[in-house]
Amino acid sequence: MEKINEAVIAKVNEEARVIIGEAEEKAREEMERARKRWEVKIEEEKARIRESAEEEVARIHARSSIEARQEISAKKSDVITRMIDMAESKLSAFTADERCLSKLIAESLGGLGGEKARIYVSPKDMATVQKLLESDQELAGRIVEVRELNCLGGVVAEDIEGKLRIDNTYGTRLEMLMPQLLPEISKELF
Repeated sequence: MEKINEAVIAKVNEEARVIIGEAEEKAREEMERARKRWEVKIEEEKARIRESAEEEVARIHARSSIEARQEISAKKSDVITRMIDMAESKLSAFTADERCLSKLIAESLGGLGGEKARIYVSPKDMATVQKLLESDQELAGRIVEVRELNCLGGVVAEDIEGKLRIDNTYGTRLEMLMPQLLPEISKELF
């Protein structure tokens, strides 16, 4: 009997060792799977954080680029504005001669198309226009009145009824030229 007992105990011990070995193996496998899942989660989180950081860097770069372009554009605009102001200042200091005013008046009167007109000139050009009209009787016959106008210089002509007006002042001419000049100025300066 004792041998049977020992054999049963040996068999039970053997089965227990097998069961324990299988359980330990399953536990090791489960721990390995858990470790791999954890590593995958960590890599996914790292990738998510990296992607988020890259997106933030791209946003910051884009915002900085836009701000830099805006600042450059503002500086360019300031330079151009100063140039226009300088041009206007020089034009306001410029006193036209009879030949220049004669051409401006003729252009303006030609645009009106009528026989008689009223003209407006800068106070600084008033004496030159009066002298011009004294020396050119044909022109004087078409001008019924000369009035002062606060402008940089040049001429504004108006028909007798005041319905049609041709602005041939330096300021208006400068405004008309600016769309053509700005690209050239920008190309030369920037």
